[in-house]
Amino acid sequence: QVQLVESGGGSVQPGGSLRLSCAASGSIFSFAVMRWYRQAPGKQRGLVAGITRGGSTDYADSVKGRFTIFRDNAENTVYLQMNSLKPEDTAVYYCYANLGPAGIYWGQGTQVAVSS
Repeated sequence: QVQLVESGGGSVQPGGSLRLSCAASGSIFSFAVMRWYRQAPGKQRGLVAGITRGGSTDYADSVKGRFTIFRDNAENTVYLQMNSLKPEDTAVYYCYANLGPAGIYWGQGTQVAVSS
């Protein structure tokens, strides 16, 4: 069983920055494909960024150049550095882990609010 615990959400003004963290339990974190998703009120959950076991990354077009996903396998943690935040980035952000045959796991979500 793997548990994912997000932290780092909060309220920020447009143009500000936040760093989200997702701490994973279990010793197989380094084998996981990790992703961040987000869901705004009234909208479907969508992919924000992903990182493979080898460190390859991909991003939604709307966050390219502003967000960075990275991982620390020694700390079993994946991060999402969010810069130049916009009001449209307001959402609940979820951490996701794909462990292949070992299953798929979601965190409980952390709220990000961007407003002036």
